[in-house]
Amino acid sequence: YLKISKLALAFAIIHSKPPGKTSKEYTEDLARTLTEQDFGWKSKAEALEAEVLRLRQELLLNKICPRFRLENAASAETLVDQERLNPLSYLSQLEDSGCDVSNDGAFDSLGTASDLLQSQQNVDASNWWLGRVPPLDLCCTSQEESLAAPVRFLQHLLELRELSEGGILQADFTQLEKDPFTICNSVSRLLDGLTVFYNSPRIPVSDLLSEAVRVLTRLITDSKLSNHVLKKCFKKLEEFEKNLIKIILRSSGVNRFQALHAVSNTLVLLAKNNLLRNSLVSLLLPEVRQFAEQLLEAHQVQGLYDITQYENIFSLCTILEQLLEKEREGDVPDCGGEEKLKFLKNLDQVILHLSDDFPLFSLYLWRVSVLLTSAQIQ
Repeated sequence: YLKISKLALAFAIIHSKPPGKTSKEYTEDLARTLTEQDFGWKSKAEALEAEVLRLRQELLLNKICPRFRLENAASAETLVDQERLNPLSYLSQLEDSGCDVSNDGAFDSLGTASDLLQSQQNVDASNWWLGRVPPLDLCCTSQEESLAAPVRFLQHLLELRELSEGGILQADFTQLEKDPFTICNSVSRLLDGLTVFYNSPRIPVSDLLSEAVRVLTRLITDSKLSNHVLKKCFKKLEEFEKNLIKIILRSSGVNRFQALHAVSNTLVLLAKNNLLRNSLVSLLLPEVRQFAEQLLEAHQVQGLYDITQYENIFSLCTILEQLLEKEREGDVPDCGGEEKLKFLKNLDQVILHLSDDFPLFSLYLWRVSVLLTSAQIQ
């Protein structure tokens, strides 16, 4: 049937081709036209889906609290405007991959929770009402706008949560159970947007990216909202962790270390949630162990190894150290039991064989093993 259909299409093209064009040229023109039409419809469909989600977000906020207005807060729209007015300068990017090419404060800000309610005690509760979220620009396809939309909604949701916690507003968060699609879709779009940004890192880190990370951190650590998020979005969050780990391992740019530092900070912030921390430790341990075994194999046969991945693996080791240190201090419950046993199996022999030629990596492996062993003893 497929062969007959192709033959019929070929005859139709041949019979209908305009004078002055060969059948091949006419076929290529038709294919190009159809491709452009498909792309146009796809863009329109994506824009309409985004608009539908925006309306659902606004409706959900109305259901949670009919009287609400965001004041004295740095909204995502403002951050996007700042990005447009003050485009990032790339002149400060140096050729030496070990150099510090931007202000460390840009990265430290990723771990600082923003306070959106500095003057909430002075606000009259009767003045709060639902501020309509500005419509999404259907013609805009920039990364900033695609990330700003979910950030804007989640900012409003967190604002409602804090106001209800302070007794200023009465909010019904059971509505999140009745409409799990909206918050789940919003979180998914936020994670997809962050992944796109981290895959094409820009130095210094933009304010919008920093705000997106802060919003995500507050969302997964909030005592009530985190439960709603993890119920529906845990697999997506775990996939996000995997994507960030891949970005760290595969990154090969000359000036990549500050960008990797930002990705590492995001992973550490995700680990503030115990469930995500358990997942992250279980993902990191086999990656480090697998690389150690590959390095040992290459060392024994005097073969080549990936020097870029060797440099990047230290980021994963550093993350592991931070997470295991918190576990040893008793701040969080023990996690990743099975992966810990696999990681520690014959690790002393691996360290012994690598210590002469790879002393720094061997030291990192030993430090991680000590943290794992001390946690088990406790």
